[in-house]
Amino acid sequence: MAIVQNSFTSFSAVGNREDLSDTIYNISPVDTPFLAAIGKSKATAVLHEWQTDALAPVAANAQLEGDDVLGGNNMASAVTPTARLSNRCQISRKDVVVSGTQDVVQKAGRSSEIVYQMLKRAKELKRDIEFTLTNNQVPNSGSDSVARKLRPLCGWYSTNSYRGSGGSNGTVSAAATDNGTLRSLTESMVKTALQACWTAGGNPDLIMSGPFNKTVISGFTGNNTRFQDTSDGKLSAAIDIYESDFGIHKVAANRFSRDRDLHILTTEMWAIAYLRPMQTLDLAKTGDNEKGQIIAEYTLESRNEAASAIIADLVNSAGAA
Repeated sequence: MAIVQNSFTSFSAVGNREDLSDTIYNISPVDTPFLAAIGKSKATAVLHEWQTDALAPVAANAQLEGDDVLGGNNMASAVTPTARLSNRCQISRKDVVVSGTQDVVQKAGRSSEIVYQMLKRAKELKRDIEFTLTNNQVPNSGSDSVARKLRPLCGWYSTNSYRGSGGSNGTVSAAATDNGTLRSLTESMVKTALQACWTAGGNPDLIMSGPFNKTVISGFTGNNTRFQDTSDGKLSAAIDIYESDFGIHKVAANRFSRDRDLHILTTEMWAIAYLRPMQTLDLAKTGDNEKGQIIAEYTLESRNEAASAIIADLVNSAGAA
């Protein structure tokens, strides 16, 4: 059909108001499983230090009645000193500059541009910290021209480290290398690592993986048969809690850690130590604009790495790390 001649339509109208929703939709994930699970600590210097200790190995222990504590050789038992560990504090920040005009004009979805952008930066910085802690980087003590870098989670493992052929552990001066031969995750690997953590004295409570290997874990059969609850029409196809011979372990996918690494963590043995907690700063006004900054200075405290384990060099869905 044709419209009546000279009908006035929206195509030629000038004064129609725009229809712009007051809601801004953002699906970028902000969940940080590692940060949420570990403790918080206080750093008081750029080089944060702490100590670890261990009991002597168990042994048969039977003594003579009335025996002298020093024994016949006049020698006391040897004392093992504590181990002194350290990690450098790293600075992470997000900045924003908004013109004075943009901050005052009427906008959809927010009243103040600088406030909206600062809230975004705070979420972004939290994600960056999670990424820094769980990914791979070479520690650096820093200089006037080089930023300090902390020793990340995957660079701390030495006791319970399960890597592909050719893979190696990190040190205080080098992160864990990526040259291990890739292989597929199996339930046997996880059971072996859990047992090793428990034997060393840990009580692992979190299994953290990338998204693909979370789906692999959900395919573990264990010793149980799965049943579908037809009363509500739901089929559970995921494992979020894994119960082994050595405890109950939460299973979490981390969007920001590497898919090639699976971490079995005793979370109380890890903490983020803040020299400067995340804070918002209003920067000096130097022109027709508003400036803001979100900044944090922090490091990772590995209270005893033997309580945790890494299964490294795992493939993802594409067969690559």
